[in-house]
Amino acid sequence: MMAIVGMVVLLVMVFGGFALSGGSLGPVLAALPFELMIIGGAAAGAMITGNSIGLLKQVGAGVAQILKGPRFGKADYLAAIALCVKLMRLLKSEGGVAVEPHIENPESSAIFGEAPKLKRDPFFVHLVCDTLRLLVVSTGTVSSVAIEDVLDTAIETHHHHASRPAEALQTLADALPALGIVAAVLGVIKTMGSIDQPPAVLGAMIGSALVGTFLGVFLAYGLVGPMSNRLRQIIESDAQIYQVVRRVILASLRNQPQPIVLEQARTAIAPDNQPSFTEVFEGARAR
Repeated sequence: MMAIVGMVVLLVMVFGGFALSGGSLGPVLAALPFELMIIGGAAAGAMITGNSIGLLKQVGAGVAQILKGPRFGKADYLAAIALCVKLMRLLKSEGGVAVEPHIENPESSAIFGEAPKLKRDPFFVHLVCDTLRLLVVSTGTVSSVAIEDVLDTAIETHHHHASRPAEALQTLADALPALGIVAAVLGVIKTMGSIDQPPAVLGAMIGSALVGTFLGVFLAYGLVGPMSNRLRQIIESDAQIYQVVRRVILASLRNQPQPIVLEQARTAIAPDNQPSFTEVFEGARAR
């Protein structure tokens, strides 16, 4: 929602300020469709040339995510802590046989069923299930250090993959001013072909050419660059839930007291979504 508000403010202030200062929007609006076609088409072509189909789909999903905001809120973090704590308790108290049905078929698991939103996140499910599966098949011989390495590698790999749309958008933002210059140069070439026209006509044609430069800079620093930054923030925010999984599993493996396990997980969450210790403790006990 805030992304839409920001775009509206951007458009109103830039074009409104230009109009209030005495500028005429007519020449800008007349040139806009053609300049957008040149710059937008060049940007689309560059994106297609420089990225795989999979990454282009990720970029599209990322743009939608910018409008929706982070996927996880405080309730989801509480659910993640409770889910991991319950599975680790089950593993320690009843062994791998009791845990195996939940990690082999999380879709029908009653424990995963308590957190339906998390169950729809494939990486969250794989991170929990694959790590617990590793603990089960190792029959207690694997060290917490080895599990920590596995978790860190999995989270780092996923984060690198999830960050690619933000990087692609930033690359596009960096290219847009140059593409605006391309459109402007084409406009100047067109103007030079009409050099015998009256000054008023030439002035209008030069003004139209300069719209390309304006548009490239405007889109780069006013729209695409901020979108890339916002998407990076959302990715960083959503990644915290995987740190919750990591901390619960590692603290439990190291036989930390239950309050320490909960606090290890809670402090991995940023303040804007971080539940209080009481909320975490009561949430874990209630489940």
